Amino acid sequence: MPRFKDQAICIRHIDWSETSQIVALLTQNHGKLPGLAKGSKRTSPSSVARYSGGIELLTAGQIVGLTKPTAELATLTEWDLQHPYWHLRHHLGAQQLALYGVDLANALLADHDPHPNAFHALAQFLDQLADPDQHARALLDYQWQLLEDTGYRPQLDRDVRTGTLISPDPSPNGHDTTHTDTTQRKWYTFDPHAGGLTTQASDLENGTWRVRVETVHLLRSLTGRHDAPPTPATELATIDRANRLLCSYARAVLDRQLPTMRFVLDPESSAKHSNN
Repeated sequence: MPRFKDQAICIRHIDWSETSQIVALLTQNHGKLPGLAKGSKRTSPSSVARYSGGIELLTAGQIVGLTKPTAELATLTEWDLQHPYWHLRHHLGAQQLALYGVDLANALLADHDPHPNAFHALAQFLDQLADPDQHARALLDYQWQLLEDTGYRPQLDRDVRTGTLISPDPSPNGHDTTHTDTTQRKWYTFDPHAGGLTTQASDLENGTWRVRVETVHLLRSLTGRHDAPPTPATELATIDRANRLLCSYARAVLDRQLPTMRFVLDPESSAKHSNN
């Protein structure tokens, strides 16, 4: 059985017995890794030394273990806790977004498929949640990077149905069927099942969405850029719309709604529920 050592973030964990855990780790070099940590919850000095007192959700550290081709779970033998992300325990909004972040990674990534970019994106996202003023921007960058790394980045420059280029500044009177509302705001048409913008859908076509032009422009600005500067408060509404669009698109890709998606799609309702 080959032995491995890697950096990891705990994205799932359940108690397997009174002394052991089954966990899912997003690792830097081995992808998403399900594993069994026997004795990780024991309080003996030797167990605490090997597992840092247990493996907790939304923590990062160095993992050591063994893999076997015929075994579904890796055998985890050591866990050195390095980043407890204490801010996620003290701010409800940060914790909710972090839970959505690990849920999304768990749903989009296959086991044992290395995705170092996804690992670094998640680690950066959890770090950035320490600043409440940057929650929306951090979530936007994370969702975009994860969708890009897993091959699901929405197509924003070409029509997903015809492959033709879409003008960066669509005209409501052109052939591309963009639309305006009562304030003359322009819209694009987004087909979530095809994976991007289209000029071939009508307003009434079932399953397509209208997306504000400024939302599309913001998403286009993320292409190939993972160090975008903080966005002024006046643009937070656009960032929130972009976050809801990517979350809804991920829901369409997965063909199911993750429980934590409500923290993005309906944050006010989630906050009220948490306070009751």
